[in-house]
Amino acid sequence: MLSISGCRGILGETMTPDVAARFAAAFGGYVIERTGPGAGLVIGRDGRRGSAEIQAAAMRGLASVGCRVVDVGVAMTPSVAVMVDEVRRRAKHTPGVGGSPSPDPRSHLGGGVVITASHNPQEWCGLKCLLAEGGEYGSAACAPSAEIAREIIARFEQREGITACDANAEPEGSANYAHIERVVRAMQDAGLSDEPEILAEGLQVALDSVNASGVEGGREFLETLGCAELLHIGGETSGVFPHPPEPTRENLSLPGGLCEAVRESGSAVGFAQDPDADRLAIVDERGVYIGEEYTLALSAMALLDGAPAHSQSGMRARERVLVTNLSTSRMLDDVAARYGARVVRTPVGEAHVVAAMKRLAAEGFDVVCGGEGNGGLIWPRVTYVRDSLSAMALVLWLMSPAGGGQGRRRTVSDLVKSIPAYAIEKRKVDLARREDATPVLERLAAAYGTHRVDRQDGVWVDFTSGPHKGKAWLHVRASNTEPIMRLIAEAPTPRAANEVLDEAARVARG
Repeated sequence: MLSISGCRGILGETMTPDVAARFAAAFGGYVIERTGPGAGLVIGRDGRRGSAEIQAAAMRGLASVGCRVVDVGVAMTPSVAVMVDEVRRRAKHTPGVGGSPSPDPRSHLGGGVVITASHNPQEWCGLKCLLAEGGEYGSAACAPSAEIAREIIARFEQREGITACDANAEPEGSANYAHIERVVRAMQDAGLSDEPEILAEGLQVALDSVNASGVEGGREFLETLGCAELLHIGGETSGVFPHPPEPTRENLSLPGGLCEAVRESGSAVGFAQDPDADRLAIVDERGVYIGEEYTLALSAMALLDGAPAHSQSGMRARERVLVTNLSTSRMLDDVAARYGARVVRTPVGEAHVVAAMKRLAAEGFDVVCGGEGNGGLIWPRVTYVRDSLSAMALVLWLMSPAGGGQGRRRTVSDLVKSIPAYAIEKRKVDLARREDATPVLERLAAAYGTHRVDRQDGVWVDFTSGPHKGKAWLHVRASNTEPIMRLIAEAPTPRAANEVLDEAARVARG
């Protein structure tokens, strides 16, 4: 499966060492042309069983085109992104002969590769690409744009094999430390907390790392924030998932799962990471799964509530914006409006969100955060990829008497009640060809023309009149990875959301 997210397949079938080496060589070749001869890449893996063999093959592929490799071992995707920035920073500040800056070749880093299939089941594996591009706060590494992803895929499809060679990688074992330090520093620099290390004091936290890359980093991070009572399920480094790895309600509600663990242990909160730890789902103090949409909404609430608006010297505070895709809950708009900020929406896909965040920052806006409604917070002070550690820190800040609680401890359920609730309903329609969606989308755009219609990614309708005014939206788009058309609606209740979908289906049929 080739997409903007990289390359994924079934281990031993469609994802083999040869495939991994060829895809890595295609990406490495692009980076060499972009960055220059001898460009370096940071590589890490999500720890799932079988990923070590794929990583070794990917390193051979990178070496075959002349890339140098910095190997961080088992690491979260956001940790790999942080290390791309960190290795470059350290190299640029290494003193040379006579105290002058050293021409350390590690500063010539072009990005990173993560061996992961994200939330896909155990038998899957893949490669996720990161590029080092400009941003704020020293953060740069991010997913490539759709245009660049297509070029990398074309290179892969044209490449028949790689030149046999040894992969001499430079080991680097500080990924967890660098990532944790970056989040702690971001909490301080943003004005959220002078002492992040006390935010989790007195709180018992349950953490499900699904036996993958978040095991050590997640535990160390919560301990850094002062959590002395950690119930760590899925806390082995075996790489064998204890349940289906996507952090959904169904998977976390299975017997012995996180919801049950929180209830039985009396934990104040439950956090669930996916295998590469870029997504976070939350379970409240009653053992109730609150939904991944709340991860971004609560994180944004913490940042807007606790961090002052930033101004440029001699100028008024910059307008604060949040960035998300068209299919993310309008809870984020409600949170933004409460603090005088606004939401900018993009096509679906992390790369689109990040591109908009960097563009808006370059235009002078205060980009508070971005992300998607799948539990993926992107906090540019830390990294330009989704990051479960940042989301954990911000939720704990909201709960803590030393943070947003301002002297009192708040529960997750109370925080959830403070945000208007919505229901998202989804349907899909099979297509013979992706192009068959075009006439349907045109009919929908015309039919809903009296409302606010966004055509960035299919048809997105924000209802501006009638019974759904200001309360509902509709998004219809062709899938980028499957021959289907997706219909998504959000409204205050499931019934209202389904009414929106029913009407859209009638319009689509003509």
